[in-house]
Amino acid sequence: MGWFDALLGRTKAAKPDLDALFALPSAAVTLQAATGFTPTGVGSVSFRAAEGGAFAQLEKDIEALLGKAEVSQDSYGYTWLLVRNPDVSGLVTDLHAANSSLEAAGFGPSLLCSLVTFADSSGRKLAIVYLYKQGTFYPFAPAGGTRRDNALELQVRGVLTDELKIEPDLSRWFPVWGAPGL
Repeated sequence: MGWFDALLGRTKAAKPDLDALFALPSAAVTLQAATGFTPTGVGSVSFRAAEGGAFAQLEKDIEALLGKAEVSQDSYGYTWLLVRNPDVSGLVTDLHAANSSLEAAGFGPSLLCSLVTFADSSGRKLAIVYLYKQGTFYPFAPAGGTRRDNALELQVRGVLTDELKIEPDLSRWFPVWGAPGL
C-alpha cells in the first residue's frame, strides 16, 4: 500500500489465515460453557466453482481426501462441501484441508466461507462462520424463516471475542440461509 492509498483512507485487505480455523476447538469449549451450544459434528466450505476440467478434478480430489463429503449448490451459485466428523478437532482439520487444497490449486479467490454448526438442548442452531477474504469469524443464528436471533449472535460475539478474531463490521455478518448443516 502506497502513501496515496493511505491518504485516501484505503487499506489492504486482510490476508486469509486458514490456520485461524484451528482456534475453533478451544472456542467450542468456551461456547459450550457459556451458552450450552455444542458442536453438531457438521461443517461446510463454500466456494464459487470454476469452469473447466482442472477444477472438476480438484473437487473430486477434495471429496476423496475427506471421504463422504456431500456437495450441493445454493441459489446464489456457490458450491457447498458438507463434512461430517463427530470430533470438532477432526472436523476443523477436514475443513482446513478442503480450503488449503482449493487455495494451493490457485482457487483461493473463489473461497467464500467455512462454517461449523452448533446446537443447544432445545434444538436452536448456530454457526460460527469464517470469512475467508476477511480472515475473521462471526456467529450466525437462524431463528426460523428468514429471521435471525441477533441477541444470540451478539451474546456469542461477546463470549468468543478473546478466542477468535471476530469480524468488527456487522454489515459483513451476512446470513447463510440454507447452508448445509444448518
